Amino acid sequence: MPKIKTNRSAAKRFSKTGSGKIARRRKNLRHILTKKSPKRKAQLGKSALVDKTNERAVKAMCPYL
Repeated sequence: MPKIKTNRSAAKRFSKTGSGKIARRRKNLRHILTKKSPKRKAQLGKSALVDKTNERAVKAMCPYL
């Protein structure tokens, strides 16, 4: 049985937490930051968990994650 190829772009975007869940970065922190409050920017800087509906797709792209 050959090895499964990992989607490299997905592997750079997702990581596994200690409990086995998949973490991701939040959107909206790249540009147009002047109108966003410091509180909002701080919250956007924290990582979030991948939604349960998308977890299967991420695991398919990153089988060894």
